[in-house]
Amino acid sequence: MMFPHHTDGTESGHPRAADFTSVEGEGEPGSRSRRSEIIMASNSTNISSDKRFLIFFDFDETIVDETSDDVVVQASPGQHMPGWLKDTYQPGRYNEYMQRVLAYLAEQGVTESDIRSVMEKIPATPGMLTLLQFLRTRPPQDFEVVLLSDANTFFIESWLRRAGARQLFHRVFSNPATFNKDGRLVMRPFHSHDCVRCPNNMCKQVIVRDYVARRMQERGRPYQRVFYVGDGANDFCPALSLGPRDVAFPRRDFPMHRLITETHEAMPGEFKAVTVPWSSGEDVVQRLRKLVAERGDH
Repeated sequence: MMFPHHTDGTESGHPRAADFTSVEGEGEPGSRSRRSEIIMASNSTNISSDKRFLIFFDFDETIVDETSDDVVVQASPGQHMPGWLKDTYQPGRYNEYMQRVLAYLAEQGVTESDIRSVMEKIPATPGMLTLLQFLRTRPPQDFEVVLLSDANTFFIESWLRRAGARQLFHRVFSNPATFNKDGRLVMRPFHSHDCVRCPNNMCKQVIVRDYVARRMQERGRPYQRVFYVGDGANDFCPALSLGPRDVAFPRRDFPMHRLITETHEAMPGEFKAVTVPWSSGEDVVQRLRKLVAERGDH
């Protein structure tokens, strides 16, 4: 099941610039100023202020059922990375390791088309396309949908466009990645931060807090509820910032779910959000249906 795939008639089938909302990253490593990686079309610069709910999604192993950084290896000769390259990985510095992987792929003659092709083939997680379709068909005032991922903008955009799901997301926050004149995919860190829990290139809690604060100022009022759908350890950190009316949707038996369970046991009251584990996106739909039906929810 794929969403209808709208194209602009170009050979690649990519949406026109006017179809985009924004993809955000930081211009220079270490810089703290947010700026748009892709200039937004005029008709999508301002998000409507009447959205009742804000929902965040992770990408790898949440929207798609694999890790895109692992999948890109399938584009390489022999579909594996050499041992010497794997040995350069250092804990907490995965982003830098992936920059070396992408450089290696370019040296091996792997093209933009090759990488896009393997990304487009990643399967969605069970029930996820049903969840995305549910969000697409809700009244426009219901959901503001945001994706944040420690993958990169090219991997994510490739999959979302192929699935016909790009227009659903009002914002995509990820490590910026663009092809240079030599045909190499160059990825940069999203930002720098001081969180001890997260990898040095991305703390999703910083992104969530900044985004919610900025949007509340623009809207002049809070959201009725905030939702977070994820799976990994780096999704636990942003979920910690949710309040008691908000809902965390951790993928069942994945690291985010285990960390929430451990926190409830070790530090009762520390994790405030309602927790609804999911095995299928349809589990999320079921809970969201109940919550959006609460029309008097303020």
